[in-house]
Amino acid sequence: MPRPRLTAPRLTAPRLTAPLRAAAATAAGLLLAGLTPAAASAAAPAPPVPALTWSKPCAPGFQCDTAQVPLDYRDPHGRTVDLALIRRPADDQAHRIGTLFYNPGGPGIPGTTALPAAAMLLPAQLRQRFDLVGFDPRGIGASTTLNCFPDRTGDQDGQEAGEQALLGGLPAGYPIGAAQQSQWADAYARLGRQCAENDRTGLLAHLSTADVARDLDLLRQAVGDRRLSYLGTSYGTYLGATYANLFPGRVRAMILDSAVDPVAWSTGRTPADAALPPFLRAGSDLASARSLDTFLDRCGAAAPAGCAFSAGSPEATRAKYAALMDRLERGPITVGTGPQAVTYDEAAAVTTVSQLLYGAQPVAAFGAPGWAGPGGWLQSLWTAPDTPAAPLPTGAPAHQTQVLGTLCADTVNPPAGADHSAFADLARDRSGELGPSWVWPTQRCADWPAEAARDRYDGPWDRRTAAPVLVVANTGDPVWPYEGSRALADTLARGRLLTVDGDGHTVLGNPSACAAGYEERYLVDGTLPPRGQVCAPDRRPFQ
Repeated sequence: MPRPRLTAPRLTAPRLTAPLRAAAATAAGLLLAGLTPAAASAAAPAPPVPALTWSKPCAPGFQCDTAQVPLDYRDPHGRTVDLALIRRPADDQAHRIGTLFYNPGGPGIPGTTALPAAAMLLPAQLRQRFDLVGFDPRGIGASTTLNCFPDRTGDQDGQEAGEQALLGGLPAGYPIGAAQQSQWADAYARLGRQCAENDRTGLLAHLSTADVARDLDLLRQAVGDRRLSYLGTSYGTYLGATYANLFPGRVRAMILDSAVDPVAWSTGRTPADAALPPFLRAGSDLASARSLDTFLDRCGAAAPAGCAFSAGSPEATRAKYAALMDRLERGPITVGTGPQAVTYDEAAAVTTVSQLLYGAQPVAAFGAPGWAGPGGWLQSLWTAPDTPAAPLPTGAPAHQTQVLGTLCADTVNPPAGADHSAFADLARDRSGELGPSWVWPTQRCADWPAEAARDRYDGPWDRRTAAPVLVVANTGDPVWPYEGSRALADTLARGRLLTVDGDGHTVLGNPSACAAGYEERYLVDGTLPPRGQVCAPDRRPFQ
């Protein structure tokens, strides 16, 4: 059966007005305290500000510490959780402006490990004028995490072992066919029950991004800043947007790089949207399909000397990719021999392609190969000989509970009884082979005990902030589509969009000196780029 061209339909984000501002005035005091109107009866005294000493052993050039924050902001003097922090002091302390907080997204990426790599991608003046601080959000990394499995010590190694024992036999990538899909759903339902039964700290009920935003405001106070300076990439943009609307008067400067549309993500813009899985509502499948289109066109134009997978022209390269996908549908492909052999079925291969599209430019600090990486990897599949069937790859990624705690709390998800195989078919119809890979990640939330819903913030998203918010985005982002960044900039009461006509996920990870210059001026002295400003990336793929 011939495969359709992979071009995805255009995702259009409506421009929003601000109809809720008048109604919001009655709740302004509660929102400034970081509580939604629903929490009015639970308004409580301010929580204590953590005392930081930055005295823990850390990576060279960095300082580390642990902050204690309330488990439940309705009980600010009750039980606490630990947050792991890392700081790079400003190079020029005499002219230091303050602290720039950084969140890399995920959800589930520890800031303590991400900051050292990200710091060197920032303009030199930002490293000179700001202390750079990252932290592991509650439930993540070295901060207090969920206990989902009974063990004698309750340490993280024991939790990871229990998680892998439960999930290790699942298919890599996502499930294909009724048997795998049933196995997948059953395993994640059991994981949810395990977390509900063994959560001895009560953390499960307090893992929303709104709780992380409240933590961030305490950390702002702990470093002595009157207002927050913040850089969030990918899902870190959702944290930034949440903070800006819970604490609008406390924003000094905020850059949201490669943003998720918060309305589409949290609730959907229409009842029909709300019935879809969140990544489909946000258009991630469409974004990845467009990015794959671009990759195949540019790989084909580059010829084999520039892109190993090139068949000499864009059209021939598309046909070659379609033939490779047909082969994967017929059976798995094993690359390499002996202990180095790796077997890929269609799901594992598609998931790998999607991830390799994140970095369109080589970035030395991240060790990323740029789009030469997916070109070489696809060619290795293409040239792999037909071999006897090998065992399919299995094993869920590590730290699933750390990801799901926030992911499942923050957004409306289809219920356990929803037909996710039909959603996968819909995604494939509109986005090609990459589509189903955006459905099954949030199926994991179908039976998750998301008690944190009472703390979740789902709008309004147009509170007037003390300072403008700068949204930055690549037009060819393969994860959060450019239209989502545009929608966020339009939704925010004081948003400004800076466009980079480039590819890859996040501008920070796919550099543009033009964009970096505007970001630097904005963070240092508040100067926004001109409206409608478009920058170019430093390099195009396969240049």
